[in-house]
Amino acid sequence: MSQADLIPVADLGQAEATAELARLAFEIRFHDAAYYQNDDPAISDADYDQLRLRNAEIEARFPDLKRADSPSERLGAPIADGFKKVRHSRPMLSLGNAFNEEDVTDFLVGIARFLKLESDAPIAIVAEPKIDGLSAALRYENGIFVQGATRGDGEVGEDITANLRTIDDIPHTFADTGAGVGAGAKVVEVIEVRGEVFMSHAAFAELNRQQVAADKPEYANPRNAAAGSLRQLDPAITASRQLSFRAYAWGEVTALPAGTHSGVLAAMAAWGFKVQAHAICESVAEMMAYHGEMEAGRSERPYDIDGIVYKVDRLDWQDRLGAASRSPRWAIAHKFAAEQAQTIVEGIDIQVGRTGKLTPVARLKPVTVGGVVVSNATLHNEDYIVEKSIRVGATVLVQRAGDVIPQVVEVVKPGQAPFTFPTSCPACGAAAVRDEGEVDWRCSGGLTCGAQAVERLRHFVSRNAFDIDGLGEKQISAFFQAGVVEAPGHIFQLQARIAEKNHAPLRDWEGWGETSADNLFAAIKEKRAIPLDRLIFALGIRHVGQGNGKLLARRYETLADFEAALAPDNLQQLLDIDGVGEKVARGLLDFFADAHNKSIWDELVGELQVQDIERAATTSPVAGQTLVFTGTLEQTSRAEAKARAEALGAKVSGSVSAKTDMVIAGAAAGSKLKKAQALGVKVIDEAAWLELSAIQAANMEEETS
Repeated sequence: MSQADLIPVADLGQAEATAELARLAFEIRFHDAAYYQNDDPAISDADYDQLRLRNAEIEARFPDLKRADSPSERLGAPIADGFKKVRHSRPMLSLGNAFNEEDVTDFLVGIARFLKLESDAPIAIVAEPKIDGLSAALRYENGIFVQGATRGDGEVGEDITANLRTIDDIPHTFADTGAGVGAGAKVVEVIEVRGEVFMSHAAFAELNRQQVAADKPEYANPRNAAAGSLRQLDPAITASRQLSFRAYAWGEVTALPAGTHSGVLAAMAAWGFKVQAHAICESVAEMMAYHGEMEAGRSERPYDIDGIVYKVDRLDWQDRLGAASRSPRWAIAHKFAAEQAQTIVEGIDIQVGRTGKLTPVARLKPVTVGGVVVSNATLHNEDYIVEKSIRVGATVLVQRAGDVIPQVVEVVKPGQAPFTFPTSCPACGAAAVRDEGEVDWRCSGGLTCGAQAVERLRHFVSRNAFDIDGLGEKQISAFFQAGVVEAPGHIFQLQARIAEKNHAPLRDWEGWGETSADNLFAAIKEKRAIPLDRLIFALGIRHVGQGNGKLLARRYETLADFEAALAPDNLQQLLDIDGVGEKVARGLLDFFADAHNKSIWDELVGELQVQDIERAATTSPVAGQTLVFTGTLEQTSRAEAKARAEALGAKVSGSVSAKTDMVIAGAAAGSKLKKAQALGVKVIDEAAWLELSAIQAANMEEETS
């Protein structure tokens, strides 16, 4: 849906905002899967960023409507089959986006507000071109490269050490040469150098020449080629692909050689790393000038860039700013404008998702947009098709930025007869319904709809849920068709159900053998032990996504406490959780109030060993406690105080109850303070909180050093 056709966020009513957040959650999840899982994106970078921006603006205006599966809580890429998993010692976060000068100004104003700086206080910013490639983390111990990994989902990546060793730009060892920042200092014991792996235009052209000569398909663009090359199981293939690397940040480190971001980059350069070129800006005008200069010259670069990244230079400020959900507060990406092309709509198909949503997808006459051949685009919903007059045969303008497949911007020439949205599910024939205030049609068949059942099961075994090796979409579909897996619990009864249904042993099925069957049963057995947050997310409850799965698991910590919270009269307790709105709370209660769903749940947990969520470090006296901030904080911002509390393992709530452990009262505290005093809840002032949190943060840092 183009920006011109959207209702401005300021004009949205509550029902409209709810519908928009639902649409955006689905859209972004769909496009994340296409980009990260398949290296085959389904919309443009610019339009993807607009989806996330609109989602964030609506959530800011309607915080109570924030969905459990909100994109603002998600960050993600898959773990490729064939690679060992690596847990990042520090999460690899993604970046928020700026689209214009106003956004850049807001970024700086937000930093000043968070840090409580004077309005005219200078903020030095490192500005660097954003390379369009694949993020990687390189771990060095005493100057020796010991392990390399992809970003993955931000917390767990793929071990691609052998492949990274083939890249000439990546040093196998490094030492201080006595020149540059950090001269004469001992090499840090541990440092994780983070940067971008990419392919130059020349290397990309050569690779595609080789592909054609070998009668193999060409790669669509350098980013996909780099991703495919880095994920080869044979390092010799990676070595032949002429990949490059530029360092731009770091993860775990025992000691930093400088107190600024630019200083650390200078040290890395002195150690032998190729560092992304950058500039220091001290105003919005300088940042915009640098952005304009880089955008004007992007076509002359030997590799693709799709924007500029701005980072706060002072590291002590970076530490204070921390991260908000999926991205750091101290950095933002300012994207370049999109590229456009015209093509023809050859057909419109309807896909059925796991929640029953009917999603129209345009089949396009293949067209090249900025070097990428694209052939389809999501059409979102019925209103989008009607408002844009999208019809079969229409000539449409599509756009892309970076390396992703476009979406329709506008109709240039009309097509044939108007498209009639189906009133029955194309998968099962059940009636399709569109509730008042909703933009989507949904199949009413529920779990009796094969498409929904299969999609729910696919979600259940997806990488951020149970992540069972060897059990993907193809296998789930086959097991469902055979009648051996029709509910999540059946996965853990697979061997017995195959026998009960009088099927041949799995090893005798087409595409299976004794080894692959044994490996699958072993993988299923391994995943009987599952963390509570993954279990909650795996259920696929509408409005309850990965972020809220973690939020609920941290709040209740054990399976028993989570189940106890699902009583029909427990709505208010759920609403008291900071970050859980009415949609999420009612979605949970409605799901478990359904007898069929409860039966599926009981069967499933009977097969599992659900792991409690680990409590935060016991050295912090507030770990596991529920805190409430009220009143005006004068020495720190509310956002920084909340972030510090959560970093110490506390739970921050928006309301005071008998289960509140502590209230931090700032100036002019009102009803929450009075309620805390009436309930006998411990109350401290801002100064006491700052002293307590500073001491505990220092203790925790000392423990981990």
